[in-house]
Amino acid sequence: MVNDMVNDKKRTYCVIGAGTAGLCAARHALQAGGEVTVFEMASQLGGTWVFNEQVDKNEYGIDVHSSMYKGLKTNLPKEIMGYPDFPIPEQESSYIPAEDMLRFFKYFSDFFGITECIKFSHYVIRVKPTKDEKQWEVIVRDCPNDEFKTYYFDYVLVCNGHYHTPKLPNYPGLGVYKGKQMHSHDYRCNDPFVGETVLVIGAGPSGMDLAYEISKKAERVTLSHHLKDKPKTVFPDNVTLKNDVARLTETGVVFTDGTSQDFSVICYSTGYKYTFPFLSCDCGIIVEDNYVQKLYKHCINIRYPTMAFIGLPYYVCAAQMMDLQARFCIKFFSGEKQLPSQEEMEKDTNTEMEERWSRGMKKRQAHMMGPQEDRYYDDLARTAGVDPIKPVIKKLHKLCAFRFSEDLVNFRKDNFRIIDDETYVKVN
Repeated sequence: MVNDMVNDKKRTYCVIGAGTAGLCAARHALQAGGEVTVFEMASQLGGTWVFNEQVDKNEYGIDVHSSMYKGLKTNLPKEIMGYPDFPIPEQESSYIPAEDMLRFFKYFSDFFGITECIKFSHYVIRVKPTKDEKQWEVIVRDCPNDEFKTYYFDYVLVCNGHYHTPKLPNYPGLGVYKGKQMHSHDYRCNDPFVGETVLVIGAGPSGMDLAYEISKKAERVTLSHHLKDKPKTVFPDNVTLKNDVARLTETGVVFTDGTSQDFSVICYSTGYKYTFPFLSCDCGIIVEDNYVQKLYKHCINIRYPTMAFIGLPYYVCAAQMMDLQARFCIKFFSGEKQLPSQEEMEKDTNTEMEERWSRGMKKRQAHMMGPQEDRYYDDLARTAGVDPIKPVIKKLHKLCAFRFSEDLVNFRKDNFRIIDDETYVKVN
């Protein structure tokens, strides 16, 4: 899709989602002189930081996106959870409640004039290229008025997050087990677990957190994981750690070590799928086992380079990376910098992915950064000629990324202060 707009015409941007990614994408599009419309399916901004008692469907029959639960605090310090030039306001604690994160995003949105661009309770139904391939046709449901409206945009920024569609393992015996099965997406508080025997599957930040929270009410909790080294954290006495599940039985599970145990509840904390149900099949995007392709630098749609995805990479410093991705994309979309040819973008992408596969990474890890995150950030900044992420942010993220697995009960008591672009100190 080649956009040959005349210079005096304002570029129009569709931003899908008003969470962490959508807000910074809208901000940079606005600051580049664009005309921005943000479609947000919820009645307020904040994305995953909005607490919603509802599970399954909302009042309009649409899947509830939020995975937020009562009492949730950040699992990274606020010093690295703001945007590069717009940090979270100073306060005593580094690990802050979800309500404070939401307050920050509302302040950010108002400060940059984004809020007035957001159409709340508007659900994107379909995005497809127009026949001349010069614009995007976007069909949206205005939920409160139950009306369908069609819009046209020069650019689309997909910012719908990836903590909304649960990914469930396909264990033998799934249909045999007679207890309750749930995904962490539907966890809201620990009250329903009084007296229950609970298996939590998955030892990422959510699984660890849920095992600990549920243990306060449950009779006993088992945390199943496939980590090479088991978490070092000390859990309460009623929590035990086990290896992977081999299969489910009527009353519980058999683990890969051959032992078995009974449970009244199984809670899957097994991650989420990347899904874009609103993209028509002719958008040039396919998703295979969580590998979204083909994208230039994990964000720009190579087939139609007037569409971008903000926030796909994981094991990253999320808000900082999303802001960098947004600046990267807008640098090209605004016309300030010229994108490489489609062939050059494909070659660059193929080279990177071959390097990933050579390191033994699977398709489902196509957007995983972790140890590669610094290289990715620097590549984005260098390619677009934008400011890189500050060294102090990278350093602090590396220190804190896996603190939850070392000391789940106490790690949120750590407090940090950033001194300058290179230096932070730990203060308690």
